[in-house]
Order: sequence, then structure tokens, then C-alpha cells
Amino acid sequence: MTPEPHELEAQGKSAFANKKFDEAARSFRQAAEGYTLGRAGLMAAEMMNNASVALLQAGRPQESLEAALGTDKIFEGAGDIKRQAMALGNIAAALEGLNRYDEAVESYELSAELFGQVNEGDLRAMVMKSAAAIKLKTGRVTESAFKMMGSLDAKKTPGFFERILKFFLRYIK
Repeated sequence: MTPEPHELEAQGKSAFANKKFDEAARSFRQAAEGYTLGRAGLMAAEMMNNASVALLQAGRPQESLEAALGTDKIFEGAGDIKRQAMALGNIAAALEGLNRYDEAVESYELSAELFGQVNEGDLRAMVMKSAAAIKLKTGRVTESAFKMMGSLDAKKTPGFFERILKFFLRYIK
């Protein structure tokens, strides 16, 4: 008997938690297929995003990108801004893994904008930090500093290190 999509999803989450990323990606893809057949498009897109994360963790950024592409549009069509932003963040991470830095920064920035629309400050800060790290890595130091400052401003409750960093970054402005 073929497992139900929700069972495959649970298997995928368990495999991911146990760092069995290839197995997790396989389970998430099968769950996505099952949800698609059952006309549960949002859940299918969610499973493809989960597969994307697992594939990236398994060191397979091209497959990760392929799994995530288009899911942002599904969430956009459903008006689910938070999951749309998460999908764009997954796409950006895969692009970064492929050294396609300009495209990755663009996706991270769009993700940050959407997280801002739904008041997800910590998630916004996370993707802004990722964009800043790419800019720093590619030699755009000033842009990186401004991006990092923006990410710290987005964080609801900055930690000790983040408050110190914010203090020093003010002198770059």
C-alpha cells in the first residue's frame, strides 16, 4: 500500500532531523506528488520547499533550485506572503550555492521585502544578513555594511553581539 502524503511528509521530517538529507528530499518529493494528485497545491509546494532545503543540505544546490523554482508563484497566487518569502529565500540559498551571487542577492532582497510586509522581523533580518554576507564575499563592503545595518534594524530583539555590531556599523554611515 502506498503511503499517504502526510505520512511521507512525516518520514521526510524525521529523516531531515536525523541528517539523512537524501532520504528526506525523496520523501518530501513523494509527498509533493501525492498532494498534487489530491489537488492540495499549497501542500505540494510546501513539500517541494522542504525538499529544496534537504537537497541543499545534501550538497546538491542545482537540484535544490529546481525543487524550489515556481513555488513562490504558487504561494503568491494563494496570497500566502510568508510562505512566498520563505520560498524566495530557499531559491536564493540555492542560487548562492551555485555561486550565482547577483541572482541570490536579488531573491534575498525580495524575500526580505515580503517578510517586512507580514511583520516577520527576525526572518527578514536573517535573509538580509545572507544578502549582506554575499555582498561582503564579493567585495562590496559598503553595500554589505548598509545591508547588515538594515538587518539589525529589522530584528525585534537583537542579542548582545548584534547590539555591539549595530553600534560600530553606525560609524560607517
